[in-house]
Amino acid sequence: MDWKVFLLRVAVALVLGALIGAERQLRQRLTGLRTNALVSTGACLFVLMTQGVPGLAGDASRIAAYVVSGIGFLGGGVIMRDGLNVRGLNTAATLWCTAAIGVLCSMGLLLEATLGSLVVLCANILLRDIAQRLNRQDVLPASEAEQRYEVQIVCRAEDEIQVRSLMLHSLGSSDLRLQSLHSEDLDNLA
Repeated sequence: MDWKVFLLRVAVALVLGALIGAERQLRQRLTGLRTNALVSTGACLFVLMTQGVPGLAGDASRIAAYVVSGIGFLGGGVIMRDGLNVRGLNTAATLWCTAAIGVLCSMGLLLEATLGSLVVLCANILLRDIAQRLNRQDVLPASEAEQRYEVQIVCRAEDEIQVRSLMLHSLGSSDLRLQSLHSEDLDNLA
């Protein structure tokens, strides 16, 4: 492969990954500009490697499959559970999409990679607002009225873990839905 073609594909992967990462950075997510740029560039480089090593030519799809597995490992590292809430799923999915952008670049599908990047950006920007509106919609039948309760428990710091556990266990066996669970030190409230 000509070095100019190689450099163009890697540079486009870097720029598109950085654009996706800039949106993540602006929203202060777990992964930002550098991480997404590196994921896209790395995916591109791994697949391009097949074109420069004798005996690997034509195995780009196999290397791309390994890239997907590797990104799954990275994505698993950003998914966190906090009580009943799971955080980082969108970040992990964005990393996965960013890797796909890098693979498209490595195969010379630069227009497709650019369009794919725009779709990822639209999903992260536009669908976020739609999802938030949907979360605010009433999902109960008209015959049922939603009741909201706010519970405040004051306990010693050393009992907090046990109190949280008991509360989550009690809620798990009921029809109640927990929206949030928050702890803070009373000394810090002043």
